[in-house]
Amino acid sequence: MQTAILKSESSSDLKLLLELAKKLGIKSKILTSNEVEEIGLAQAIKEGRTNEYVDTNEFLLKLSK
Repeated sequence: MQTAILKSESSSDLKLLLELAKKLGIKSKILTSNEVEEIGLAQAIKEGRTNEYVDTNEFLLKLSK
């Protein structure tokens, strides 16, 4: 399975792409802003994960500076 995410400022262009996908038998879905945010957050967590121990107190001290 392959997945593509398309973002457009033009709702008419996006509608055209969705109609084309339907004619080609490709499943499509318009994502809500919450779903987009969740995907972005999941990606950021995945990229930021280092599997190294971080001392909580030291981390909080660095944040407060």
